[in-house]
Amino acid sequence: MRKYHPFLVTLHWLMVLMIPLSLTAGGIILANLPNDNPAKVTFLGGHMGFGLTIGAVLIIRLITRIRSTHPARATTGNEFLDRISLWTHWGFYVLIAGMVLTGLATALSAGLLPIVFGGSGDPLPATFDGLPQLFLHGFRAVLLIALIVLHILAALYHQFILKDGLMGRMWYGKRD
Repeated sequence: MRKYHPFLVTLHWLMVLMIPLSLTAGGIILANLPNDNPAKVTFLGGHMGFGLTIGAVLIIRLITRIRSTHPARATTGNEFLDRISLWTHWGFYVLIAGMVLTGLATALSAGLLPIVFGGSGDPLPATFDGLPQLFLHGFRAVLLIALIVLHILAALYHQFILKDGLMGRMWYGKRD
């Protein structure tokens, strides 16, 4: 088998679009928008809803990955790089799940659910500084960005240095 299941391919590329968008919204837009700006509630609602959607897609992707047949693990011919590849792929699942959970923990501890989704009309807290959940959320975001960069570099290494056609495995087409 040369390719992943088409549903898994779809979920992969959906996450490729969703995760950078969410990282950008959280790390650039929300981080720089003061809590007294009325637009922040709207952006928080979008970010939180998007984050929960990413969590749902992650669960569906993990179930699909476990239940579907897929190509044998790719190899670079280097045991160290192959081990990094394995840890990177599972690291994505762990970090993304952690992002969703720390985001939810932040929302709960800051009392955001009734403000953002319940229409309570209450103002946001003056600041989110000092919330350990938010610190962990941001720290995981940095790790996730590093993992994404590593993943892209590895794909380019396979494509242009090894020239092994690895990137075609995560695209549509005949699976034989």
